[in-house]
Amino acid sequence: MRAVTEVPASPARRRLAVCDLGSNSFRLVVFTAVDGWWRRTDEIYQPVRIGEGMAATGALGAEPMKRALDTITVFSHFCAASGLQPDEIDAVATSAIRDATNQATFLQRARKKGGMDIRVLSREEEAHYGYLAAVNSTTLADGAVLDIGGGSMQLVGVTGRHATDRASWPLGAVRMTERFLDHAGPATPKQLDRLRAHVAAELEAHPWIGRSGKRLVGVGGTVRNLAVAAQRMADMPAGGGVQGYAVERACVDELVERVAALPRSERGSVPGVKPARADVIVAGLTVIQSVMEIGGFPAIEATEAGLREGVFYSRFLEDRGDPPLFEDVRSASVLNLAAQYGVEPAHTAHVATLALGLFDDLAAAGLHPGDPIERELLWAASTLHDIGVAIDYDDHHKHTRYLILNAGLPGFSPREVAIVAQAARYHRKGSPDPGPLAHHFRAGDGRVLDRCAVLLRLAEDLERSRDQAVRSVGVRVDDERVELTLDALEDVSVPRWAAQRENPLFTRAFDRRLVVV
Repeated sequence: MRAVTEVPASPARRRLAVCDLGSNSFRLVVFTAVDGWWRRTDEIYQPVRIGEGMAATGALGAEPMKRALDTITVFSHFCAASGLQPDEIDAVATSAIRDATNQATFLQRARKKGGMDIRVLSREEEAHYGYLAAVNSTTLADGAVLDIGGGSMQLVGVTGRHATDRASWPLGAVRMTERFLDHAGPATPKQLDRLRAHVAAELEAHPWIGRSGKRLVGVGGTVRNLAVAAQRMADMPAGGGVQGYAVERACVDELVERVAALPRSERGSVPGVKPARADVIVAGLTVIQSVMEIGGFPAIEATEAGLREGVFYSRFLEDRGDPPLFEDVRSASVLNLAAQYGVEPAHTAHVATLALGLFDDLAAAGLHPGDPIERELLWAASTLHDIGVAIDYDDHHKHTRYLILNAGLPGFSPREVAIVAQAARYHRKGSPDPGPLAHHFRAGDGRVLDRCAVLLRLAEDLERSRDQAVRSVGVRVDDERVELTLDALEDVSVPRWAAQRENPLFTRAFDRRLVVV
């Protein structure tokens, strides 16, 4: 099993409210960290469009400034009502406010009306926070991070999880819409070609983009909306989230063509396209399409983390060195989710130990391939199998699946999350089946699910008393059966009886009869 690095524990609650004052939208997110886990605990979103009209004037307009100041006032009142102290609030502004000729006037009015001190990020800082968000929420080691907002677009080259190149351009969705597509009708091929040529000219001085590798992770609302629309095109059900979902270039091309052919008023009717983003989605998708073409990226992988998470990680992981990174994103995600719901660490750790021991011994006997990724999925399901008890003991296996699917596991693909969730769902009873997650399963994944579910179920049976009485399991394999010998500190009548009941599923998974002695 890969090395596990636990999220740092703290005896007291730590909170951070990040106010992300973007060119397209303002968002306040509260992060809370307590005793070894962290999560988002509140959020306010407002599509302010503070950058509206800047392409023509270079300044923040009167009406966008009013919307922005009204929203900042709401944020300030919320923070005060929530008891957040000044050092627990970090308000950061990006492209529109950074580039505005009347920036100083706006910042002064924001301080006076809303009582909020705003930190205007440089282009390099904005790129850095997007990079931290991507690398701490995916397994990206080599490739690039794309972060597109309303006013700007950042690219960061990544080698060995470290940023090696970075640049920022005024290529945001709102800015490009106003410059190239500012009308209510469909976008014409000539307009789209001019926009693509502009992106290519801007990126021409950065040849490292084409040498970044094949993996591209995308940050920002446009990327998330692209992923949702791609899921709808693939007839995937709504509501599953987009973390780790990869959109291939052909799908991006098809979406650009489909949405651009519609007038602005109808673009929100395309499944997955948010009506609030419909007027700028064509420009945003075209910029992404152009970057993928220039860089030779076959797909773009979405992460639900963004600049806000990047700011949070810069504080939460500050003791991890420079840059502040989780040592292992996948194990940190699993342990973070387990800690949130108060599992019994001794019990779940021993279940995982027993399950992985069985996995290894059966692989050594040639009964399955012993794939290390499958082993890690089994570890994740074993660690998380009881989190549903936080909702209720009855049907807690189903509650566990719900929590895994809805809380998410950054670093895991949607397919992997589906296997983990279903293995945990079947850790008590029933015949494992992809069920409502079948759209994520590939050929052969049914067998993976069977193996993970039955090994987790056996380990849970052997640790039924939650006292680690069964210390280990000996495995002997012949042509017809698998014999398990229990090494225990006390009578094993109950765990032997419980484990023997799994013979039908074990036989289905491994083509051998199960005998427990």
